[in-house]
Amino acid sequence: MIRLQVDPLDPDPLAITEAAVAINAGGLVAFPTETVYGLGALALDPHAVRRIYKAKGRPSFNPVIVHVATPEGAKELVTDWPVGAERLARAFWPGPLTLVLPRASTVPNEVTAGLDSVGIRIPAHPVALALLRAAAVPVAAPSANRYTELSPTTADHVQQSLGGEVDVLLDGGPTTVGIESTVVDLTGAHPTLLRPGMISAGALSAVLGVPVKRAGPEPKGEAPRLSPGQVERHYAPRARLSILDGDSIADVRVAGERVGLILRTASVDDPKAVVIRLPDDPQGFAHGLYAALHSLDEAGCTRILVEELPRDPAWDAIRDRLERASR
Repeated sequence: MIRLQVDPLDPDPLAITEAAVAINAGGLVAFPTETVYGLGALALDPHAVRRIYKAKGRPSFNPVIVHVATPEGAKELVTDWPVGAERLARAFWPGPLTLVLPRASTVPNEVTAGLDSVGIRIPAHPVALALLRAAAVPVAAPSANRYTELSPTTADHVQQSLGGEVDVLLDGGPTTVGIESTVVDLTGAHPTLLRPGMISAGALSAVLGVPVKRAGPEPKGEAPRLSPGQVERHYAPRARLSILDGDSIADVRVAGERVGLILRTASVDDPKAVVIRLPDDPQGFAHGLYAALHSLDEAGCTRILVEELPRDPAWDAIRDRLERASR
């Protein structure tokens, strides 16, 4: 693996060119987006996309998101660009929003898991955008980690998870948003939220002028067929994770195992616990969540206890990640 350090705001053109050449040659390139690090391959090359699945240990039924540099690039990958797509793209692209639309015949089955739709987004990170522009091709890029495990928010997380599976790793420092993009399906009669993210259903509804409904859970035991991140257990650390209310977590006493705590407002008076305190606001908490979970895994914790989140829609995406990680 070639690891290249790049300025997150002004990436070195030589490093970007090297990564773009690797993409066009069928290689795997890990790169930062504003959400998490992605594992990128040429989206129109089935063999290259299969390398993503093999590197991650990802099952073939789970589609991957395609990243493009411009709305025009997105339109080339779909057969229909409805008014809703235009409104959302104008409001939130570049940004942490994925649109699911009817796919064009040029998009391989490997990208879509055989579905007749494809998820597309324009990332809002200078390194990601520079790579997409230099490569001048659509790039399929799920998160750069082993399947169902913690998403990476630093280049070190990528290297620890995937190691030699990656041809080029662009190290642009920590990501800024910290959790994966919102995914909204526009293929049906009504827009449907497939995966919550930091762009909320309310924000989507305000732009579209119609309510955005939340997709129901997949039937137990059946493969998810619409979006990444819908499997029952996902985003999970190695340690067992539980969510406790503030009173319960304040009474925790560590005995017999190494326990990590992620707190917002509660206080725990136990010197044996490994404590990480995150901001008591959704943006700050999301930004630090995966890094905190990675740190507690690396500290050898066998259990992680997370202080319960507020019951406010602004916290829905973070709650989704923690609930899946705790299953």
